[in-house]
Amino acid sequence: MSPVTLRHAETEAEIGACFPAMAELRPHLADPAELVARVQRQRGRGYRLLAAWRDGAVLGVAGYRMQENLIHGRFVYVDDLVVRDGARRGRLGAALLDAVAAEARAAGCARMTLDTGLDNALGQRFYFRWGLLATGMHFGRDLT
Repeated sequence: MSPVTLRHAETEAEIGACFPAMAELRPHLADPAELVARVQRQRGRGYRLLAAWRDGAVLGVAGYRMQENLIHGRFVYVDDLVVRDGARRGRLGAALLDAVAAEARAAGCARMTLDTGLDNALGQRFYFRWGLLATGMHFGRDLT
């Protein structure tokens, strides 16, 4: 089995290759073209898509952006983190977060933050093991 490499999905083809992984986390995405369009729009606000690649296939992705606000100062927000079902338990999720954290530190960020669903017990367990702590509750409301 060849090694896994981490690199950003930059081209339309690379972003489209991330669709099978991202669809496991975001099943509302219709197809690779929708993912490409959304990622390209979000790039204008600093969004980047880091992928774990093996033999041209994407095993996992981390979508993130550097931000700044009054509560945290400069920080990295992880929008999306998913490892394909068949590739879990291989430390890919931790490797993706480690790589995002390293980039964030290099960019002057002192904090990483993300949201997860209250019903995502397996994800929460992973986040605690990685060193992330629950520090608040996220509230939301549909505006449509």
